[in-house]
Amino acid sequence: MIPVTDDGWSFATAREPARFAACEVHGAPGVDHAAGPRGTLCGIAARHTTTRLHLFEPGALQSCLRCRTRAAAAPSEPCAQERLHRRVRDAAEGAARDDLLAALLRGAEVGLWVNGPSGGLAEHYAGLDALTDGAGPAAAAFGSAASIGLARVEDGPWRFVVVLPEDGGRPLVARGPR
Repeated sequence: MIPVTDDGWSFATAREPARFAACEVHGAPGVDHAAGPRGTLCGIAARHTTTRLHLFEPGALQSCLRCRTRAAAAPSEPCAQERLHRRVRDAAEGAARDDLLAALLRGAEVGLWVNGPSGGLAEHYAGLDALTDGAGPAAAAFGSAASIGLARVEDGPWRFVVVLPEDGGRPLVARGPR
């Protein structure tokens, strides 16, 4: 059972509509289709499409009507808080982990969640100098992989940094004052 906060926020109420990449069928420019695993949601094979660098917008005038209908009927997806909560549960036990899990259950905003070169993420987004809990292990994790994931959450007096190894390893939670 997922607890509901006083303001009604919960993982269930925060689910997001399914998102699909936009694609265009070769020889039929100007109509956006929703890209599925093997082609468009309306049944056109992937080999006949070119994927675009934006998401399918069901309400846009140029959107395929059948893709609109199928995109609207697709199951909703977990919000960022729920997805991060699932990952953080596997982190080593400790006060920072427990506080972050509680914050995510309350709907604390996931302000940043990126993957990329470890050095750049550590330098520009982690704020390792300001962390008071778990800074050493977080710095070591950034130094141990060429590419890594990083999520940042702010809740009350804390700024949490979650280091997400791309090899499926255990996440690391660090925190410091906001």
